[in-house]
Amino acid sequence: MTKKNLGSSIDDFLKKENIFEEAQAQAVKEVVAWQLAKAMKKKKISKARMAVLLKTSRSQVDRILDPKRDITLGSLQRAAALVGQRVVVELV
Repeated sequence: MTKKNLGSSIDDFLKKENIFEEAQAQAVKEVVAWQLAKAMKKKKISKARMAVLLKTSRSQVDRILDPKRDITLGSLQRAAALVGQRVVVELV
């Protein structure tokens, strides 16, 4: 006795609770922060070095890597470029 789908999806639940967009935005920020930190580690760039390269403070780098904070697209693009990455934004 196997049932393919029991109940609704997590997306349905989040929509019902009126927090789908907020949860989706947070998930995107989590992934982007993780990807940037991973790229920094791969390139052996510390937060202090990233701050120097970005011509900003270490606390600003901490904000860029903190998915709970909002950062500008420009800041994210500059940080991504320093680790050999680029930012792609798409409306779907």
